[in-house]
Amino acid sequence: MGEESWRRHMEVESQGIMRIRKHGKMQVDAMIVSNPEHMNKSTDDRSISQLINTASMPGVVGEAWAMADWHFGYGFPIGGVLATDTEWGEQGGSISPGGVGFDINCGVRMLALDCKITDIPNIDKLAGRLNGRIPAGGSGKGGLDISLRDLDEIISRGSNAMVDMGFAYDDDLNNIESKGALENDKGVSERALKRGLKALGTLGSGNHFLELQTVESVDIANRYGLYEGQVVCMIHSGSRGLGHQVCTDHVRMLEEKYRNRNGVWSCDEWGFEIMDRQLAAAPIHSREGENYLDAMNGAANFAFANRSALTHRLREAIAKEIDVESRLIYDVSHNIAKIEEHVIHGKTCTCAVHRKGATRALPNQPVLVPGDMGTGSWLLEGIEGNRAFASSCHGAGRSLSRSQAKKVIDGNLVKKNLESKGIRVHANTSNIMSEEAPDAYKDVDEVIELSSNAGLTRPVARLSPFTVIKG
Repeated sequence: MGEESWRRHMEVESQGIMRIRKHGKMQVDAMIVSNPEHMNKSTDDRSISQLINTASMPGVVGEAWAMADWHFGYGFPIGGVLATDTEWGEQGGSISPGGVGFDINCGVRMLALDCKITDIPNIDKLAGRLNGRIPAGGSGKGGLDISLRDLDEIISRGSNAMVDMGFAYDDDLNNIESKGALENDKGVSERALKRGLKALGTLGSGNHFLELQTVESVDIANRYGLYEGQVVCMIHSGSRGLGHQVCTDHVRMLEEKYRNRNGVWSCDEWGFEIMDRQLAAAPIHSREGENYLDAMNGAANFAFANRSALTHRLREAIAKEIDVESRLIYDVSHNIAKIEEHVIHGKTCTCAVHRKGATRALPNQPVLVPGDMGTGSWLLEGIEGNRAFASSCHGAGRSLSRSQAKKVIDGNLVKKNLESKGIRVHANTSNIMSEEAPDAYKDVDEVIELSSNAGLTRPVARLSPFTVIKG
């Protein structure tokens, strides 16, 4: 669907929301957490075309949403939120692996340390120890030594299994989304198991990171016991190769069921029509839909366990340098599909809510939003009246693709500039400094302001990095 077409249907909804009225094949309106100024700065209209395509998905309800950090993704835009009615049609509305993404349950975890930066005896030594203790990069080397039986337990029970294995605290579970475990029973493919067996407790590459940060500012009404100058840690990682394989398995199988007919992709078996083959979907209650949800939940459990393992390694490394208590603030996913109840047009609907690069933001729930390694991150909180299926942004959002960033940004200069600000960066993959440079991302403070103006979240604390471990 062309840019000229959707721009003719776009209007300002409120201070932080733009609306694109349904037209063409769209079944619902598309909502963008933005304003005219922010829209004008966006250089990639492909992602808005993707958003419009999602608004035509079988069984879609409410509106199709793009959070303020939206950018181009696989089928669905990253930053996209879409809900489908589980009781639509004969077998329910659509469930699409593209609406979750390849890094299933990629998410963020935040811990608070009961100290200030001045209490750390040697920051450079601690940073070096963390870099040596936290395996990073695309290879997956350095994972915890576990058996296939252990892995089966992790896929079934998530972070709960990590508690039994001695890699997590029981107190942590109450501060993890869904208590760190999603129900599943069919498991994942053997290839996915093989890819996950050696990856537990590894960070990964790309935008995955571990950061030590300080609380720069905090709302006086915050309920998390944070104080200015306090040291906190954010861990951003997901399900590694295991989750990627789960998505690959189901994307390939579903895409084979669709045929292009005059620009529309059709599946005769279910009578589904989609605007992009990458949106390939199955009915929620079909065998294929249920198998995907089950495998996705298993991969999500691995991701919860992975962040638990990384936390265990973090705690061990810190204990070598300073005796300090660490407390888990929250662990939240931002690549997941969940069956939830929402009120739509005055009626309660049981929905499959796809959040791809978007964070669940229930009232009073912590929302963790990493920015970039040179600017800062945010702790937000969900509020009543969130119209976007209780969702929020998940980061700053890319303004340059990785390939663009490598062409125009000098990674060595970025590292020098960060070090001049007192930010220690340990990067374990070539080109990562260019790809992950602050200039490759949107302004996170602007993204947070838009999210607040849209009535999705309220800011609690701004966090500034001083040690960064990147893949």
